[in-house]
Amino acid sequence: MSEIFTYTFVVVLLLSVAVQLGLTFRQTRHVWSHRDAVPAAYADNMSLQDHRKAAAYTIDKARLGTLGLILGTVVLLGWTLLGGLHALNQSLALSLGTGMAQQIALVLTFAAIGGLIDLPLSLYSTFVLEARHGFNKTTFKLWLIDAIKGTLLSLLLIVPLLWAVLWLMAQAGSAWWLWAWGLIVAFQLFMMAIAPNVIMPLFNKFTPLEDDALKARVEALMQRCGFAAKGLFVMDGSTRSAHSNAFFTGFGATKRVVFFDTLLAKLSADEMEAVLAHELGHFKHRHILKRMIGMFAGLGLGLWLLAWLASQAWFYTGLGVVPALNAPNDALALLLFMLAVPPFMFFVSPWFASRSRRDEFQADAYAAKMAQAKDLKAALLKLYRDNASTLTPDPWYVRWYYSHPPATQRFAALGV
Repeated sequence: MSEIFTYTFVVVLLLSVAVQLGLTFRQTRHVWSHRDAVPAAYADNMSLQDHRKAAAYTIDKARLGTLGLILGTVVLLGWTLLGGLHALNQSLALSLGTGMAQQIALVLTFAAIGGLIDLPLSLYSTFVLEARHGFNKTTFKLWLIDAIKGTLLSLLLIVPLLWAVLWLMAQAGSAWWLWAWGLIVAFQLFMMAIAPNVIMPLFNKFTPLEDDALKARVEALMQRCGFAAKGLFVMDGSTRSAHSNAFFTGFGATKRVVFFDTLLAKLSADEMEAVLAHELGHFKHRHILKRMIGMFAGLGLGLWLLAWLASQAWFYTGLGVVPALNAPNDALALLLFMLAVPPFMFFVSPWFASRSRRDEFQADAYAAKMAQAKDLKAALLKLYRDNASTLTPDPWYVRWYYSHPPATQRFAALGV
């Protein structure tokens, strides 16, 4: 059984990598071949220079993504079939024993090594690729401060949760996964509740929206849509990036509407209203609630599967790890599960992407009713231009990856 699982894992991994490389090749070839002509439908709104900039940015990101994919595949094989995780586990067991401290140390050391391996590409993405295309606004000092804050916050919040899950795996019997599911769901809901007032202000500055005319329009729109929020805020996104966005955060009494300062600088009041109407469409159609339910259901299924796999010796040996006979293997099982599942999940990602695009169409339709379709189109075109989003993606790449419909499909559905 161990050998069968090994072969299955290798085949699925290599097939997923081959498909990803093929899709990326199609995307770069398609974007490159259309870079010298703005689609006729957008000729009045997009200059050839902006269109070429979007093509160059898309291709550069795809190339960096390919490098990251190859590196990630090598690292995955190193952790599993080449014995990296087994060696790390054995080393920590010799120095710390085989108790809870060793298991937590295994997870934290694994995460730290993974972070260090990913660091060069992350720095390149921020300070070379994003800077080359005029998007990066952060300094290395600010980046470093964010990294330190993020690390400390993760240790403060995740280590207790990790300890609790590992304790449940050891002490709660065969139903541990159900208790762990309830705990993790409660933790995620807690994080959603405190994020607007506690977590996010650690990284960005949020100030109340001061444009009284826009504020009145937004409040009137929310009243028409039956939506209540605790406040309207502007986030200093420009301190880190030139990209722009608007979003809702929190839930229940903690809901906030947040606009990037870069977005307010680029869109008219009519266009802002249309963008917000689109976001409100997600709430009107209960997309957020449905996604949360789906996420929690998927979490429960994953924990149930982990509980079964953790008791199978072939799961460990098939991935290059020899489980301990007289010591807990819970952290090992957790890490192996996190490593092994993504290649298998890759093949169902088109289904998730298609459902997300369906939701975006529904939100667009809602925005067209509560605002103006032409204003939404104008806003989207500005966002495509200013974020250097290509107007000519490869259709197969779209089907597999895109969570939002491409411009051509969105505007055709809006009838504008």
